[in-house]
Amino acid sequence: MEIEIVLMGFMVGALVGLTGVGGAALLTPVLMWIGISPSVAVATDLFYNSVTKLFGSIQHIRQKTINLTLVKYLALGSIPSAVGAVLLLQAYPPLAMHQDTIMKHALGVVLVVVAIATILKQFFDRLGSNRWQEKPLADKRLLTIGIGVALGFIVGLTSIGSGSLFALAMIYLYRLTAAELVGTDILHAFLLVTAAGAIHAVYGNINYALAFNLLIGSVPGVILGSRLSAVVPGKPLRTVMATIILISGLKLI
Repeated sequence: MEIEIVLMGFMVGALVGLTGVGGAALLTPVLMWIGISPSVAVATDLFYNSVTKLFGSIQHIRQKTINLTLVKYLALGSIPSAVGAVLLLQAYPPLAMHQDTIMKHALGVVLVVVAIATILKQFFDRLGSNRWQEKPLADKRLLTIGIGVALGFIVGLTSIGSGSLFALAMIYLYRLTAAELVGTDILHAFLLVTAAGAIHAVYGNINYALAFNLLIGSVPGVILGSRLSAVVPGKPLRTVMATIILISGLKLI
């Protein structure tokens, strides 16, 4: 057990619990800063996210706070797209030769987008219903699959966005309760990052020792952060985290 990595996991977990900001947007750039290559950082983060979201998915399935139809439509687009993104980088020689550079710049762009999305999410939370939310899900099937394709490719490429970007889309386009939003987002993210992580595993990109050390720290960190979130104001912290993520993204571009 490497205490520095455990502490890093604890800090990331605590911030996720406090702010609700996606862990990948915090963890992946930190792993790169400590010398982990982009391909290993992305793959390890996908595996790490898969484990953490498994437990969240089980709890929401028990609570019946998941819109399974929405999960199905999103996954129909996102899983093939994410798998395709990983295979494109790993198996297509012209891209495989430069995959770390491509991932680094893609991470930078997506981090900027996630930072903006984090701020927009707070804005959308205050808005009432719109015409897109009023439409039945069946009428938005192709749109939903298309969102899955676009955002799934981003997740496969960078490991970022399985929660933050999809959550923003769900807030704006679908009528969901707060519990359904979280549950649907977590289950879909679990399916998505597990599929993308499995392809990375085939290519040997996952650092399992690193992932498990992060998990040892992040589980108590998330629990502590979640408890503190009841007494610590979340919006200022989310704004600060969005700013940090934005700066991180700009440095990677």
